[in-house]
Amino acid sequence: MHGEYKVPGGKLVVVDLDVVDNAIVNFRLAGDFFLEPDSALGDINAAVNGLPADSDAVSIAAAVRAALPAQATLLGFSPESVAVAVRRSLARASGWRDYEWQLIHTKAVAPVMQMALDEVLAIEVGEGRRSPTLRIWEWTEPAVVIGSFQSLKNEVDAEQAAKHGFTVVRRISGGGAMFMEAGSVITYSIYAPTDLVQGMTFADSYAFLDEWVLTALKSLGIDAYYQPLNDITSPKGKIGGAAQKRLGSGAVLHHVTMSYDMDGDKMVQVLRIGREKLSDKGITSAAKRVDPLRSQTGLSRDAIIDRMKTTFTGLYGAVTGEITEAEYARAAELVETKFSTEEWIGRVP
Repeated sequence: MHGEYKVPGGKLVVVDLDVVDNAIVNFRLAGDFFLEPDSALGDINAAVNGLPADSDAVSIAAAVRAALPAQATLLGFSPESVAVAVRRSLARASGWRDYEWQLIHTKAVAPVMQMALDEVLAIEVGEGRRSPTLRIWEWTEPAVVIGSFQSLKNEVDAEQAAKHGFTVVRRISGGGAMFMEAGSVITYSIYAPTDLVQGMTFADSYAFLDEWVLTALKSLGIDAYYQPLNDITSPKGKIGGAAQKRLGSGAVLHHVTMSYDMDGDKMVQVLRIGREKLSDKGITSAAKRVDPLRSQTGLSRDAIIDRMKTTFTGLYGAVTGEITEAEYARAAELVETKFSTEEWIGRVP
């Protein structure tokens, strides 16, 4: 069995192993990481050999760590990353290049349609009618998108939202509220088979699915990195946040919103953001604009999106795709029966 795991911001970890009588045998670790002393490689191999094949990632990482000599130095990887690679090999997890990716960047649609498209496209991928897809969103009107489990009245000032023309919608993933205006944010969704993140914890999968966008941002001069659980940030402040949903159809929906040039004053009027949360958004003053992508690159939103598309395509071989009329029709049905209803939007009052 063979497994690979690219450590976000680090190196590639590769494992090969066999399973005999429910035990790991013939385990061999490789990769482009750095390890001192050289003999520690043998210590790691010996630690994993003989472990039960149903060992969880925590147990595998603990065995590796216990076997390392006191002076061992691991650069670009960790015992946890070895464990992820082992679990991925045992689960026969897939890699990005195992799929024919589509990249969709099409017409702007209403916020409620964005919510429905996320569900429809994820289901289509999970059920095998659509190849794995990256979709970049465009907006027809401003919106507040609240997480699946957030309280509507605790998160949004309804009067201020109406005053500023913001529609309030609820998505199917968890996480916090997103403040959306056309031209002020960059939002994308990844719809992939769960095999792509097989063997990973939720925390590992967040960073793994966004590694490509960190590569794109770094190529633009932004010192971007992942801050667990789900934030993309830089030394100059938070850039964006991710949310995720695993569907019973066998798909993972992963979406990210990054700030391009956001009106912080308007945001704190529409969202009920306490001081603790305000600091998390990188805003020192309510009147200040939140513009990490604009200020750190000096580029237009379109130019940044173009770099993201070029990076994703170069890494994973994506081709340009479209949302089909049938998918739009199914999404329109979900708008009527679910996403525009008071029962859904106010499911947590």
